[in-house]
Amino acid sequence: MKLKYLLVLLFSFILLLKIDAQEKSTDSLLEKKFEALDHRVDQLAKAIDDILWYNKVGDVAEIDKVFIVGPPPVVVKNPTAMGANNPLKFWSYIFTPIKLDVEKKYPLIVLPHGGVHANFTTYHTHIIRELIAQGYVVVAPEYRGSTGYGKSFYEKIDYGGLEVADNNAARDYMIENYSFIDENRVGIMGWSHGGLITLMDIFQNPDDYNVAFAGVPVSDLVARMGYYDDEYRKMFSADYHIGKTAQENVEEYRKRSPVNHVEKLKTPLLIHTNTNDDDVNVLEVEHLIRALKAANKKFEYEIFKDAPGGHSFDRIDTKLAKEIRMKIYKFLGEYLNPPFPFKSLKDLERAVY
Repeated sequence: MKLKYLLVLLFSFILLLKIDAQEKSTDSLLEKKFEALDHRVDQLAKAIDDILWYNKVGDVAEIDKVFIVGPPPVVVKNPTAMGANNPLKFWSYIFTPIKLDVEKKYPLIVLPHGGVHANFTTYHTHIIRELIAQGYVVVAPEYRGSTGYGKSFYEKIDYGGLEVADNNAARDYMIENYSFIDENRVGIMGWSHGGLITLMDIFQNPDDYNVAFAGVPVSDLVARMGYYDDEYRKMFSADYHIGKTAQENVEEYRKRSPVNHVEKLKTPLLIHTNTNDDDVNVLEVEHLIRALKAANKKFEYEIFKDAPGGHSFDRIDTKLAKEIRMKIYKFLGEYLNPPFPFKSLKDLERAVY
């Protein structure tokens, strides 16, 4: 009788284990399906936003989207597969003034987007219109890890790594393929993660840029991992990305942080940050500023006190934001000499609003 009772218990236990395994398998399958759906939604959103560009800036700019290449991944998952070591293909937006004279030379702005996983969207409409109005040509690379291009491209993310090489490849592409680009008047500007790419690019390629602006730039990944939550950290420690936490491999996170490369600065640089930034803590940017000063580097910066808009304080449509962008354009213009520089806030407003 006892044996029969034990057999029943054993059978019940095995059945429960089997049911639990099936539920976990079902959960895993559902997670994969939702993940695939997320990427598909991102692709649809990207397709819609691409159409919106023509509506929002098509009256002042010629818009193109080109397919170019950056370096192959550092780690190739299947090195024996056909084409495994090929350069990585990615898209880049190009905006050129409609009234551009191809017989003349024009300054170029390289504009990397922000976000750990994000993309270049019509959020940048007014900035593009402002740059075009001044006579700049703009290239905006959708570097590896950008959203809207499927799971495979999403998982090629290399934050502070080869995405920087993609950004520089977009710069090189423009000079090599467009005779009206003046290679001696190339600037780079970016906010947040785009600010990090801006800094890393000028540190790695100091002779390629004549001027740079970094707005609220991610500057210290080690510090950032300390004040962000586990969900954010998982994007970096994912097996297709860095693969380890900052605690497990602090040197890797330092290598990807601008604050640890300040001694390489040669490019004229302007940095902006905001004390009430709700994304990139002002302490992170202050760390960068102190490091640049300690390295005796010449640069300009401004720390804004509780400017409305937090992380986006100089990209929104308030009067203060527009006045701050005028400061940015003045700094860039000193080195790039655009054909139609803004002379007043009214010039900016006429071009955009």
